[in-house]
Amino acid sequence: MPYIHVTANIPITEEQEKALAAGAGKAVALLPGKSEQWLMAGCKGGEALYFQGKDEPAAFIEVRLFGSAPDSAYEALTGELTRLAEQTLFIPRNRIYVQYEECRHWGFAGSNF
Repeated sequence: MPYIHVTANIPITEEQEKALAAGAGKAVALLPGKSEQWLMAGCKGGEALYFQGKDEPAAFIEVRLFGSAPDSAYEALTGELTRLAEQTLFIPRNRIYVQYEECRHWGFAGSNF
């Protein structure tokens, strides 16, 4: 049950949204036991986002998942999500943060896992 959300300070086209969602769907398999089947992905462009005091293109990628994963899986996913954002949104990798949050409680269809 992963959730991946990209926030950027540049406009994101519908085509780019779809490319990010498709790429996230493939990338999530880098986390043991996770797949696109349970992935929810989203993105929001044109947000006020400053990095190093500048409003040059930048992105913040949030990854939330039910349970946990080894550090090596997070490292691999960071590389893939950064590559995806760089190629899709043309944001330099040194202006992209990726944050992970492990959740113990996750609700779906009116109950919890």
